[in-house]
Amino acid sequence: MKITFNSPVILTFSFLCAGVYLLNHTFGLAEDLFKLMPIWDFGSGKWYFRLFSNAFGHGNSDHLMGNLAFVLLLGPIIEEKYGSKNTALMLFTTALVCSLIHLSYSSSSLWGASGIVFMLILLTSLVNFKQGEIPLSFLLIVLVYIGKEIMGTFSDDTTSHMTHIVGGIVGAVFGFMMNKRSATKAKKVPANPMDSLP
Repeated sequence: MKITFNSPVILTFSFLCAGVYLLNHTFGLAEDLFKLMPIWDFGSGKWYFRLFSNAFGHGNSDHLMGNLAFVLLLGPIIEEKYGSKNTALMLFTTALVCSLIHLSYSSSSLWGASGIVFMLILLTSLVNFKQGEIPLSFLLIVLVYIGKEIMGTFSDDTTSHMTHIVGGIVGAVFGFMMNKRSATKAKKVPANPMDSLP
């Protein structure tokens, strides 16, 4: 029995989140690099970096552990299904989209991987998606998780519920796109290698 680095993108992301948390909260360093302030600053290189890096920062240990629990549970399933490159692309795309949407409506700062968590939740519910079908489990996940966040937008708290919703939408879009691409490739591959012979 040996320990394997079974999901390089997800594990690296998780270790970076933990490292950033220690850097910020234990040593008091670089917090401004991992928190997106509610401003549009096109002239700042740090601002562009924060559009992605805010996903690594977390406000407290509960925030960090809660997100990493989902990331480490669901992320390896996604990475095994779609590959490391696609998983990395989906993580960075989700972070960027969530950041831009947040800046468009909110006057509060943003940090944490919650948007990515909701992307993974919705994406995982579509792992076994087949063309022409909508999994009931997917609809129930939407009802439970996204419905809860929609209700949360009416509450007076510091949670960015809209970011959660956006992350879930991005995950659903990726789920349908990736599975459609896989189905298209499968159709192009002959079932029997002899079928491709003249």
